[in-house]
Amino acid sequence: MTGGERPEVPREHWDVVVVGAGPAGSSAALGALAEDPSLRVLLLDRADFPRDKSCGDGIAPHVLDALAEVGAGDVVDGWRPLRDLELSRGDVTVSGPMRREVHVVPRRVLDARLVEHAVAAGAVLRRHRASSLSTGPGAPLVSGEIGAEVVVGADGAHSLVRSVLLGGRRQPRAIAIRGYAPTPPELAGRQVIRYGHRGQPSYAWAFDRGDGLANVGYGELLPGGGAGSPAPSRRLLLGELERLVPGAAATGTDWRGHHLPLSTWRWDQPDGAVLLAGDAAGLVNPMTGEGIYYAVATGIAAGRHAARAVAAGDPAGAGARHRRAVRGMLGAHLRHTWAASRLSRSPRVVDAGIRAAGRDRHVFDTLVELGLGAGRIDARLARGLVGGLLRPTDPRFGRPAPDRPAPDPQTPRWLT
Repeated sequence: MTGGERPEVPREHWDVVVVGAGPAGSSAALGALAEDPSLRVLLLDRADFPRDKSCGDGIAPHVLDALAEVGAGDVVDGWRPLRDLELSRGDVTVSGPMRREVHVVPRRVLDARLVEHAVAAGAVLRRHRASSLSTGPGAPLVSGEIGAEVVVGADGAHSLVRSVLLGGRRQPRAIAIRGYAPTPPELAGRQVIRYGHRGQPSYAWAFDRGDGLANVGYGELLPGGGAGSPAPSRRLLLGELERLVPGAAATGTDWRGHHLPLSTWRWDQPDGAVLLAGDAAGLVNPMTGEGIYYAVATGIAAGRHAARAVAAGDPAGAGARHRRAVRGMLGAHLRHTWAASRLSRSPRVVDAGIRAAGRDRHVFDTLVELGLGAGRIDARLARGLVGGLLRPTDPRFGRPAPDRPAPDPQTPRWLT
């Protein structure tokens, strides 16, 4: 049901109903309750927690900065931070410490901890699969029976709320597969990203969790970028992972695939009493596939704006509040990551960026910020890209990667 007809009186009514209890949804509940602890907030999810999700599990420092503001900055406690990052494509590579440490925390741990924080703050958690959303006259109605002053859609890449609010709007999509493999000594304390030879951006990753396992995976842009485009097979994805990170696919387990709705140059949020956050808002970094920071930041913002709209007696004004705030927070960044993702479809540009990062620490840090947080393309990065394109063999623009022989299928190799 998408509007107009509905039961006259819902069975129950809440101030804020959040559909989806992942990082975006739990953060929305936390944002609303940080704004007004007396609010009646219902948090819906179709699964019980803890539950697994396909993800690179990387938690950028920006995530913890945002969560600290709503009393949940301890969600990575007990997990060892790491600083070292390697970026490579073929024989072009750069590696070094990131400016701030990151964490790699499995989603079954992170999401459960965020849900616990939301419940401790006063949210009511209920297992429920939302079957419909009515946005006709009056208050929004979820599943034909749950009324709310404001609804926050945080229900992921295949969001019901988004489909009702925005229809079948096309958006670039990527596909990725993720597993867990034993961490060899060469990978301890490191994040590794290796670009492949298929249509860019495509890359494999290996992120040390610090507990004896690494999050490993491979992802690429779907042909044509649309949801209906034919997806590469599981066999192909795992084959690319094994080629780029020898031994990862051979020793990995717990494989999960996932579609990612990638951000474009402009983000939209319609007016009204229904808000979007995280993957449901189509907020996934088109360069890296990172979405946790966007989920947490926009989730907290959605919760706060929902609470303020309720307090002002103007639920219908929530959409405009949320749109202005998110565009102010991420608008320029989204334009820059969209431009960077378009540029990175050229292997020569990828190589130039890696070479520039090897020459200039500022460029390295800027690329990390573009991939993880709210970074932008600045003049030094642009000059570095131009220099790398004009002088690709200049050793100042990067250093050759160590030789990586093709993996022996009988004796899987890891990083060399």
